[in-house]
Amino acid sequence: MIQRFENIDSIKGELFLRGDKSISHRAVMFAAMAEGTSVIRNCSGSEDVRSTINCFEKLGCKFEIADGHIKVIGKGYKGFSKPKSELYAGNSGTTARLISGILSAQNFESVITGDESLSQRPMKRIVEPLRLMGADISVNKNGTLPIIIKPSLIKPINYRLQIASAQVKSAMILCAIHLDEESVFIEQTPTRNHTEKLLNLKTEITNEGTKIYASRNNYPKPFELTVPSDISSAAFFIVLALIKKKSKIFIRNVSLNETRTGVINILQQMGGKIEIENEREEKGEKVGDIRVYSSKLKNVSIPKTIIPNIIDEIPILSVAGIFAEGNFRINNAKELRVKESDRIKSLCNNFRKAGLIVDEFEDGFELSGNVSNAETLFESYGDHRIAMAFGVLNMLMKKGGSVNDFECVGVSNPQFVAQINNLCNK
Repeated sequence: MIQRFENIDSIKGELFLRGDKSISHRAVMFAAMAEGTSVIRNCSGSEDVRSTINCFEKLGCKFEIADGHIKVIGKGYKGFSKPKSELYAGNSGTTARLISGILSAQNFESVITGDESLSQRPMKRIVEPLRLMGADISVNKNGTLPIIIKPSLIKPINYRLQIASAQVKSAMILCAIHLDEESVFIEQTPTRNHTEKLLNLKTEITNEGTKIYASRNNYPKPFELTVPSDISSAAFFIVLALIKKKSKIFIRNVSLNETRTGVINILQQMGGKIEIENEREEKGEKVGDIRVYSSKLKNVSIPKTIIPNIIDEIPILSVAGIFAEGNFRINNAKELRVKESDRIKSLCNNFRKAGLIVDEFEDGFELSGNVSNAETLFESYGDHRIAMAFGVLNMLMKKGGSVNDFECVGVSNPQFVAQINNLCNK
């Protein structure tokens, strides 16, 4: 599907976003693991989270999905049933990688598959550390799906994480909470910590890094949770409001987890007028409301240490960068090459279409020059964040433009176009 976007004058109004995708994945998983009934409100309506639900339905869990909430009947400790068929994770790397940690501790064989895009993404990064815990887990010769997991005798571990990845860390934690004896994970570069917060894990800041402790004492119990809005989805609207003159938007109940707010910090450093209100804490997660006003931006140096915190927001940050004073440059972001697409290549190809001067590096890129006035058809490369980033860019171009295969936005925010239209009509 080709989605057309017109140039817009401004956006104004209040924006309501569905729940954070990362938190929603984990909430569904932990509710499925708990013995009894849990209730999740404002769960993400994305295709990715639907993939997680589908996998746990195949494992014997029951989900009652009503307007605004999901009731989950969990199976309890090692209570899952052997699936009658392969577990299909769709496009969701979070589903495939995190569920591998859970399944490594079960007493039956399982196979995880995914769509064409997910089937090209690296899975050895979870397979190798889970094997160190005793898991009988394998992938194909290319290190990709399918993942095959057989019953094994897992054991606790003291492990220094080799990759700055919340998915690797979470997979190991979810295996470790099936053991009475404690495992210790050492993380040198901070990554998303939703797993630690939702499971109430003990963490400790040391000279070696952050130590994370996990055992069966942390196994999930039934709970109720209202998932805060997704800051990664909010970032597209925030950037559009900052760049378009006379814009002003208000977004309620957004996740302000300290491992996710790097995009806000960078945009504020660039001169963006972004105000946080009504800060509070819910179930260990920081939440607040965000006001955004149109602003004059200037590019800033982006440090290596913040890259894991902003990795999913780099596509839309780069759009902000081309309308800011100076050149936009990103380095130390090689992880972008193994996302839903090779995002470095996807971004560079599209920015060249827009008439920009692009220098591509192995771990990033630099942008300079001015956006062309010509109407342009950008490629999504089947990647939801690329699609939405260039949807925003089209609305900033004088003649507008289009994005090919735009339906892939359903992976994270199927309501993107409707939300934009609502804000444009204020």
